[in-house]
Amino acid sequence: MLEKEQAELIAVIADFLEMGHVENIMAMFKQDTSLYALSGELLRDERFMVRMGMAVLFEELKQIREQEVALAIPALLPILGEETPWMRGEAVNLLGIIGTPEALAYIKPLADDPQPQIREMVRDILQEQGERLKAKG
Repeated sequence: MLEKEQAELIAVIADFLEMGHVENIMAMFKQDTSLYALSGELLRDERFMVRMGMAVLFEELKQIREQEVALAIPALLPILGEETPWMRGEAVNLLGIIGTPEALAYIKPLADDPQPQIREMVRDILQEQGERLKAKG
């Protein structure tokens, strides 16, 4: 995909998420799994409703396409290294929703993040995932 086309697609997805049209974006992700690669860029959006829409989108997709959500992991990894705390927090949240052993391994180092909210998020996610594993076992 050309850079200009990709930027336009990211803008359209972000605008739809901001308007609350998660179902439309979910249909797009179900149709074209390459869109998971845009997840990191979508989390960089300063609009809270866009980032919240991403969390809702991933919660929904996890229910119906559990194997596919992990396709977003490579796109989220650069966000974990961002200086801006809310960006790191958003990436931790999505990786926690993805919940695969690989995704959880990437958030574990952030248990020592300088921001207490991020440390708490990581602890909560890892604890919740541990409880799920015990319940399954």
